[in-house]
Amino acid sequence: MAMTLRLTDEESAALSAYAHEHGRSMQDVARQAIREYVSDRVAARQALLARLVAEDAEALALLAQ
Repeated sequence: MAMTLRLTDEESAALSAYAHEHGRSMQDVARQAIREYVSDRVAARQALLARLVAEDAEALALLAQ
């Protein structure tokens, strides 16, 4: 699926510099950044839910009755 990503001049310059420095395309860097962001958010959500379940196990057990 195609999309247009509008960046500020500063964002575009930073992305271009990073891509050039690492021998990658701007598109490749942006796509990887999105994948990492989404993956990190999912992992953070799962960790938070696991912590809540562990910390509130007693209360959750009472609610389940």
